[in-house]
Amino acid sequence: MNLFFALMFYVATALFVVGLVRKIVDFARTPAPLLIPTTPAPTTTGGVVLRMAREVVMFESLFKSNLWIWIFAAMFHVGFALVTMRHLRYFPEPVWTWVVLVQPFGLYAGLVMAAGLAGLWARRFLVERIRYISTFSDHLMLALLLLIAVSGLGMKFLVHTDIVAVKTFFLGLMMFDIQPLPDHAGLHVHLFCVALLLIVFPFSKLLHAPGIFFSPSRNQADNPREVRHLAPWAAKLEAKN
Repeated sequence: MNLFFALMFYVATALFVVGLVRKIVDFARTPAPLLIPTTPAPTTTGGVVLRMAREVVMFESLFKSNLWIWIFAAMFHVGFALVTMRHLRYFPEPVWTWVVLVQPFGLYAGLVMAAGLAGLWARRFLVERIRYISTFSDHLMLALLLLIAVSGLGMKFLVHTDIVAVKTFFLGLMMFDIQPLPDHAGLHVHLFCVALLLIVFPFSKLLHAPGIFFSPSRNQADNPREVRHLAPWAAKLEAKN
């Protein structure tokens, strides 16, 4: 079992990193021949940066379009961010100070994360137009994320595991020295789902996380009168002529 999880995390991490880098490179290379910012849009680069910051941090467009979905999405994303920060304690030794400070917030953020996921998943059943366009992969991603959250909370509040041994295992993975994992069914389910999430992430709709930075409707300034928009490939053709 120790060897299985060690190999799975090595493979999952490699697939996650390589797959994510390849997708980001593809996004960066995709031509944007037209100036198509969603209006009203900023007219300067500084304004675009501010708009992107509001979109990434506060989900501005979602807030304006649907408040209920925004609430559940904010609960999940903020909760997930804090939970991820809390889990960083398993990798450095000694633990960084800011990671220590975030521990109590990350604990209850797990509950918020699970509640947000439950709301987002319920909407795919209860809202007719959302149910119509939902695919199996949409339900699979939400089920996987919710199972990660629930199994993690179960180990914290119901059936505890040896977190010192868990940290020893991951420190050993980074040094290519496989250490034993606690014999805990909940922990095995949790780690298996996390590894599975790393594997499918670069090939799923979860890529909206890095993809938003390459969205022409968001990262372009509304300045067609002041600046001529010329795609790189079009500039090469123009230079030849």
